[in-house]
Amino acid sequence: MAKSTQKTFGIHYRMDNPIDHPLDLGLVNYTKHPSNSDYVVFRFPDIDRANSFEQYLTAEKIWFERSSEAHKQRTYYLFGLHKTDFKRAERLNMKVEGKHKKPLIPIAGIRWFIVLFGMTALTLAIVGYCKQQEKLASYDKDGRLINEQNKSE
Repeated sequence: MAKSTQKTFGIHYRMDNPIDHPLDLGLVNYTKHPSNSDYVVFRFPDIDRANSFEQYLTAEKIWFERSSEAHKQRTYYLFGLHKTDFKRAERLNMKVEGKHKKPLIPIAGIRWFIVLFGMTALTLAIVGYCKQQEKLASYDKDGRLINEQNKSE
């Protein structure tokens, strides 16, 4: 078998390393270190998420460097990690995002209304489907009602 190299690693496993993508659309909060490709940089826009991430990293005993960077009218909190710890750090990153996530619909009454409305619409659709099947079962192959055949004979 051929030796796996950095270029062929993604081909063998049909999955590219998410750090090595050259195109960064800003959909994730990590990227390659600009000067050292052995490191990954996680960035957080607020201090609460950054502190939570730091606590998780410390609890998991993952080595990191912390920094901050002022960018346009916002301060980003940066964490530099070795890319061997990337998978564990990515899992911790998801925990941080889940912990600080805001609900899509902030008002609980509206959320419940949407859930109940959706369930009612689904129930009516199922009942309508079942009624239609009963109606279709009362026709024969020629499209005549089964009860009308007896009347015409």
